[in-house]
Amino acid sequence: MNFEAISAWLRNALLPYGGFGLMALAMCDSSFLSLPEVNDVLLMTFSINEPDAMVKFALLTTLGSVIGCALLYAVGRKGGEAFLRRSIAHERLARVRRWYQRHGVLAVIIPSLLPPPTPFKIFVLSAGTFGISWPKFLTAVVIGRGIRYFSEGLLAVVYGPAAIRFVQDNYGMMGIGLALLIVAAAIIFFLTRRRVRSSEA
Repeated sequence: MNFEAISAWLRNALLPYGGFGLMALAMCDSSFLSLPEVNDVLLMTFSINEPDAMVKFALLTTLGSVIGCALLYAVGRKGGEAFLRRSIAHERLARVRRWYQRHGVLAVIIPSLLPPPTPFKIFVLSAGTFGISWPKFLTAVVIGRGIRYFSEGLLAVVYGPAAIRFVQDNYGMMGIGLALLIVAAAIIFFLTRRRVRSSEA
């Protein structure tokens, strides 16, 4: 069964449940299943069919993704390091640990915006394993997934069916562009805060 057939089957199966169907799909996709891009296409399809409900669809999809990520994060807190040691070479695992220690919330936000085959689940497990706090983790996932899904919903409402093809053809560039914007905003924020602290001192 190809991607279009899977998307069509899921659309028909979830259509009666509206936004709550999208939430359930997002929860599964962000936890223990992998359905790359299906969430995005269905969110945009639902938003095209019901433009007035776009905010609800994007919000519920984001919520489902946050719940799914929280489940993986909890697994990481309980025994993630043992799993990661079996899956990742020791030197690479040490680099991942340093990445989280250095970048914190950004280490979750950026991968949440990047397209497949970015192994986002590994980043979520690592966040739990390497001690990113619950509040910071949840904030990062809400920001990353919220930007992604609300952007797609807005594109769907404004441009209609053409937006789905555009996102499918340019998903990689869109994710990288959004990630760069987040990094630039973070740099500006930290530089501004540093200047304020210097002036107060």
